[in-house]
Amino acid sequence: MLKSMNTKTPPTRPTAAELDLLQVLWRLGQADAKAVHEALLPDRPDATYATVLRQLQVMHGKGLLSRDESQRPQLYAPVHAQDKLQQSLMKDFIAKAFAGSGKALVLAALKSHVSAKERAEIRQLLANNNGDGA
Repeated sequence: MLKSMNTKTPPTRPTAAELDLLQVLWRLGQADAKAVHEALLPDRPDATYATVLRQLQVMHGKGLLSRDESQRPQLYAPVHAQDKLQQSLMKDFIAKAFAGSGKALVLAALKSHVSAKERAEIRQLLANNNGDGA
């Protein structure tokens, strides 16, 4: 039986390919390798079933996925909740790329990666959360 999602800091950082599979599993919930492969195909049509299965097995070994071995086919699920893993990766990225400054990250993103509509939404969020530290 699969265990519930862990909220601890992940013991290992997923690769880009592993993040692709985690995105699929966060969307699907627990799934077998065939379902993961089929869900991945629209974004990665070159991915083979054998490669997906092998990657899921590696991710299980690294502690990124849990695996229900009580049935066939085996079901895989992320060990870490999406938001917790993203927060951990972001914290590491900010520390390494922006000398620990969240402000520097936000300013860099606002300069080139945010549309006018998104800026308006950000202003609204900031206005609604004024002073609460969120």
